[in-house]
Amino acid sequence: MTAFAGLRVLDVSQGLVGPMAAMLLGDFGAQVLKVEPPGGDRMKDRPGYLTWNRNKRRTVLDLDEPGDLARLKTLIAGADVVVFDQPPGVLEPLGLGEAALSAEHPRLVRLWVPPFGTNEHPWSALPAHHAMLTGLTGAAFRQGSYADQPVWHVAPIVHYGQAVMAASATGAALLERAHSGRGQGVTVSGLHGLATLAGPVSLMDGAGMKGHPLGGSVSYRLYQCGDGEWLFLGALFPHFFQRAIDALGLARMRQFPPGAFDIGGLVSHVLRQGPREAAMERLRAHAAPAAPVGRRSDWLKHEVMASNGMRAELDHPELGPVEMPGVAVRLSATPGEVRGLMREATTDELAAFASPQPAPPAGPAPDLPPLAGVRVLDLGTVIAGAYASAILANFGAEVIKVEPAEGDPFRPYGTGFMNYNRGKQGLGLDLKTEAGRALFLDLVRGADVVIDNFRHGVRERLGIDYAALKAVNPRIVSLSITAYGSGSALADQPGFDPLLQALSGLMQAQGGEGNEPVFHAIPVNDVATAAMASFGVMAALNARERSGEGQNVETSLAAQSALFQSGEITAWAGSPAPPDGSEDCVGFAALDRYYPCADGWLTLACTDRAQFAALAQVLGQPDWPARFADPRAEPRDGDLAAAIRLALAGRRRDATVAA
Repeated sequence: MTAFAGLRVLDVSQGLVGPMAAMLLGDFGAQVLKVEPPGGDRMKDRPGYLTWNRNKRRTVLDLDEPGDLARLKTLIAGADVVVFDQPPGVLEPLGLGEAALSAEHPRLVRLWVPPFGTNEHPWSALPAHHAMLTGLTGAAFRQGSYADQPVWHVAPIVHYGQAVMAASATGAALLERAHSGRGQGVTVSGLHGLATLAGPVSLMDGAGMKGHPLGGSVSYRLYQCGDGEWLFLGALFPHFFQRAIDALGLARMRQFPPGAFDIGGLVSHVLRQGPREAAMERLRAHAAPAAPVGRRSDWLKHEVMASNGMRAELDHPELGPVEMPGVAVRLSATPGEVRGLMREATTDELAAFASPQPAPPAGPAPDLPPLAGVRVLDLGTVIAGAYASAILANFGAEVIKVEPAEGDPFRPYGTGFMNYNRGKQGLGLDLKTEAGRALFLDLVRGADVVIDNFRHGVRERLGIDYAALKAVNPRIVSLSITAYGSGSALADQPGFDPLLQALSGLMQAQGGEGNEPVFHAIPVNDVATAAMASFGVMAALNARERSGEGQNVETSLAAQSALFQSGEITAWAGSPAPPDGSEDCVGFAALDRYYPCADGWLTLACTDRAQFAALAQVLGQPDWPARFADPRAEPRDGDLAAAIRLALAGRRRDATVAA
């Protein structure tokens, strides 16, 4: 049995967000039918298209044709979930808006993932574009850089976050439907995706990274070793930094008062005396958190990926073997699976998909949050574990945060701690004592979910592993988050978000080949893991509705480091390499990058020659179309980019954008 077996999902979206949300449901057994326009998905030529549309069937419909629109509505009548990503105002004239679908199909879960926001405004009709989203919202200025400028992310991390949250919210709506019999509208816009990844924090929180793209703290930054290779030292808390100091032979520095020496300079000097591998051996021997900076092209072949089941290979009839990330969360009783690439739906499959759904019960639509009545015990600390339960609290769960007497070590981090722990109640409990453990197990008897992000083996030592929890409550869903996965050779090592940024190649890709790697200020893997953990809980709770049994759920920062680069690391022999970053990266090409104006920056995203001709007209450069025969191929720092930069330099931003 799989968590979403028997579920019918109609995916009427394109690109990354909607298809990936539907992919996650399909990985856990849902029957997913992808509806594409006659020209195909707009991202059909990108490697990620093969991953985001795996485990699906495909059909082609032209929604401008009345007959095809009628066929789509027939398919919707048989679906449990429908996924749309069109901008505001597009679906209503087709009879596919929220009001119409709610009235006609009250059991249907209607997922809408618009690229920017839910209301019609000057930006709402723009196509999905990651750099426009991060530029408009200010997130591009949070990234560390040498200059005071926006930075273009080499992986569309906000789009990935939007996709996972969309799948999680859909799982919540399906769980509620299991009780009420009625569906509901679910909206997860690009702004929701941004809030998931960046959190409601001041942009000033990123100000300390300006001038410091290697990291702003001596204990939490990139260092170069004597062989030219880089590592990230992730000693977030003082006791970890003390271990690192001991490992590097600097223990004598402890006897001097703070500020007596340039500790960062000393650490850098020691690391530059020898090769990276020797430094890593010393740091790991002292259990000091650190990781080497790798390359994206190597990540799926790494032992950590193999031990997590995160490398899948499927045969494409033309391309040959295709390598892609596997299923990023493990459910012990109802596991997910990568079954195959998308193929055309047969006539019989289309007919079966369109079979009518049962009528919902009489009565009003639900007015309670989807997780009302679900009780969560949160043992999570720092970000990944704590934020996972905060997401469940957002959906209406009652969350009790259980902390030791000294508290979550992340408490001193102010707004971050408040964000990742909102919506919870608090309880102090010492699980290392027999009385504390007995009290906790008593709470488990009345709980639905337990979440932890302990290092591998800690649950067992405390006597609160899944077997112990199941013994007192067979319906319990136990979610455990680790850095490297429970089966990895690194499982016993402490791990934090940037260590997986380093290992997975994200840092190297952001900096670009031959340049310094770059530390992402947004804790990508932490928040990604929290979002994916919430989806794993939703899947397990939906499975419990049929089986009556709970199960063990596992995920890791390592798994998300692949999932949130799935479009960049999906590959086959001869596949195109993903775009590379650069120092203070401003974009990928002359027509796809950030540019400074006289009073601010704008995002340019021209996709065809007609748009380029319009740009040339606005900027008073009528000779550009003749001068640049293939403008889309012009590099980010070539002649065309220089010409555009010069033309924009004296112009005011808002007037230029309006023009």
